[in-house]
Amino acid sequence: MELDALTMLAGILVLGFASQVLAWWLKVPAILFLLIAGLIAGPTIGLLDPDAMFGDLMFPLVSMAVAIILFEGSMSLHFSQIREVGGVIQRLVSIGAVSTWLIISLITHWAMPCSWEVAFLFGAITVVTGPTVIIPMLRTVRPTADIANILRWEGIIIDPIGAIFAVLVYEFIIAGTESSAFGHTAIVFGEILLTGFALGALGGQLLGTTLRRHWLPEYMHNFGALSLVIGLFALSNSLVTESGLLTVTIMGIWLANMKNVDLADLLNFKESLSLLLISGLFIMLAARIEWIDFNMLGWGAVVVLLGMQFIARPVSVLLSTAGSPLSWQERAMICWVAPRGIVAAAVSALFALHLQEIGVPQAEILVPLTFLVIIVTVVLQSMSARWLARALDVAEPDGHGFLIIGANKLGIEIGKALKKQGLRVLLVDSHWENTRKARMDGLPVYVGNAVSEHADRHLDMIGLTGILALSWRDNVNSLACMRYRNEFGVANTYALGSNSDDEAANDLSRYTNLSVGQRLFPAHENFRSLSSRLKEGYAIHSTHLSEEFTFAHWQEQHGDKAIPLFAISKDGQAEVFTTDKTVTPANGDTLISMAMA
Repeated sequence: MELDALTMLAGILVLGFASQVLAWWLKVPAILFLLIAGLIAGPTIGLLDPDAMFGDLMFPLVSMAVAIILFEGSMSLHFSQIREVGGVIQRLVSIGAVSTWLIISLITHWAMPCSWEVAFLFGAITVVTGPTVIIPMLRTVRPTADIANILRWEGIIIDPIGAIFAVLVYEFIIAGTESSAFGHTAIVFGEILLTGFALGALGGQLLGTTLRRHWLPEYMHNFGALSLVIGLFALSNSLVTESGLLTVTIMGIWLANMKNVDLADLLNFKESLSLLLISGLFIMLAARIEWIDFNMLGWGAVVVLLGMQFIARPVSVLLSTAGSPLSWQERAMICWVAPRGIVAAAVSALFALHLQEIGVPQAEILVPLTFLVIIVTVVLQSMSARWLARALDVAEPDGHGFLIIGANKLGIEIGKALKKQGLRVLLVDSHWENTRKARMDGLPVYVGNAVSEHADRHLDMIGLTGILALSWRDNVNSLACMRYRNEFGVANTYALGSNSDDEAANDLSRYTNLSVGQRLFPAHENFRSLSSRLKEGYAIHSTHLSEEFTFAHWQEQHGDKAIPLFAISKDGQAEVFTTDKTVTPANGDTLISMAMA
């Protein structure tokens, strides 16, 4: 059955969306379902033919999409996150990358067997780990902060480095085996570094200054940023072949570390675009493979996979972490986690085509072998990483704390009171000014939309056991609770009403109790009433209860003039006062309430 280009394009979008929803529902990396969708739609039933649909535009579109994905990922890399482990990351993406490349190349040449040219190119391609896979995996595994930061930084920085390795090997192959090939390759390497760092820093500074000084109206920020990213990517590649990925990565890191630049809207736009591009790319690239391509790999592919997992990765990590403060358990965990992702898939498809055009033998194994590596590493590590982290005792304990939606005055005051009692809090708000105030009060914040792919990848949920939705907007509270109720459970999901209208408040209460979680605090209190009390002079108080001063004594003293909010037990467990649950704090607990100062 032949489909027209429009139908195939629509099919890619629908399959991508369905795969992402299924992955979200089952809490596994979306790449699995995207690859399955592509393999079924392409070689299995023959409905999808990306080469016929896009023609000569196929690989330029793939390259641009990868550039946008890397730029979006690099915008989350802040130098402040790696003060303790920065040296490890530097060695992982330098010494570790080189050792990985050499070991994989040697194993591939011996096991497949294949030519040295193809082996070294495959080794360069599979140096990269996949941030699109690692970051969701970290969300599920919840390893210690050092492990999480190392793997996240490595996953994003190594992508352009792996692409550069592949370019250098390719340039060496086409230059021939004479001694001049080494000089040619060294020159290409220097040109890529110089061009990538210069254009990336220039682009990051230009975009950051534009956003900071409001040289463009807000509705043009996303369009302007996308235009600059694609423009610099194309310019960089036109100056030096395949230097564009390094350029956009440096640009994103530069922008992320500029001060007083509000990136919330830009991140929301880029993550939505990246989600679309990742979904489309995996399906299109998988649809180009024929099943017979996997059959020709033989048992040598199994040897390559075992060598990558149990030789190349451990050697790389041990070399990179030598002399670091990381424990052996943390090093073992880092050794295990190195799934491959979209950049490996895209680069393998691109260079396999180039090698076949110049007649390099066995170039046809690059794509199926790379996709086999992606599938096996993602499945194996996704299924085992959580268990291994617990076995090695490098998974963060559950802890006690709250994700607070809304960095408004009410959210900040409640957050400060909970933090003072030793509970971990994280405030989320899309308004930079609100989060700035919370940060000045010493509270950790996330700037952006809590219900977003970027939040899924970058929210540090370690130690959080519940959600308090304290936004003034009902829809924000409801969406956040629906998103995180599976994470925390309905019993630990709380929303505060924002409407003073009784009917609306009752509707929200019924909706919250049935579909989302529990409604916070006494029935007559909502966001508007509590915020008004704070303006009138009320404050959040903490009262230690004892035999001399029990909860009953507190009630007698304050009557209806104070509102109980939380009861914190001796071991740090928080009980939340809700509309439908009666809480009786015990002696020894700390009562957090709102009362006149």
